[in-house]
Amino acid sequence: MNARARWGLAAVGLGAYALLAHHLVSRDAGSVLALLTLLGPMVGAALWGLWHAGQRLVAFGLAGVAVAVLLNGSRLPVSWLYLAQHAGIHLGLAWWFGRTLRDGREPFITQLARRLHNPMQPTMVVYTRHVTRAWTIYFVAIAGTSFLLFAFAPLAAWSLFANVLTPISLVAMFVVEYLLRYRLHPEFDRVAFLDAVRAYRASAAANTPQ
Repeated sequence: MNARARWGLAAVGLGAYALLAHHLVSRDAGSVLALLTLLGPMVGAALWGLWHAGQRLVAFGLAGVAVAVLLNGSRLPVSWLYLAQHAGIHLGLAWWFGRTLRDGREPFITQLARRLHNPMQPTMVVYTRHVTRAWTIYFVAIAGTSFLLFAFAPLAAWSLFANVLTPISLVAMFVVEYLLRYRLHPEFDRVAFLDAVRAYRASAAANTPQ
């Protein structure tokens, strides 16, 4: 199976997951299946990270809380957990990107681009600063919309936005930025997607607070 086919299958799988998550939340947000589908991946990743970081007691504590929520989901306001996960992730990303825009810091996207395009021309530095700012605004807007829909719209409407429209908007951001980059700034060399992923991981690691 070639790379294009693998990415196509991954896109279909993620799309199916998004639709399943929306269906489960709209039908019964407190069901075991809904909790496992929406919160399971995040909790699993947190447990894996804590375990491998040597925080075994914290991992056991989190696992205990997760089991308690799973067993009592029908009696708990679990929709607030879904909101906290969705809005929290985007606020965290806004902080992650936004803090690199402060004076004396190099914007996150500039750092990423520098790993792929070296040397960086002045126009490229300016552009990547703007892109970092755009992503920061995007993450804040997603979190803000999530809060507003949760407060003033039915849960099904919030779920549609969080589980279906948010991933679509994320893909749209990547596509629009990609098209603008090579139309407005042809000085950027075209790079493979996996090279961009590796650069992102390296830049993220360099920005992780010690």
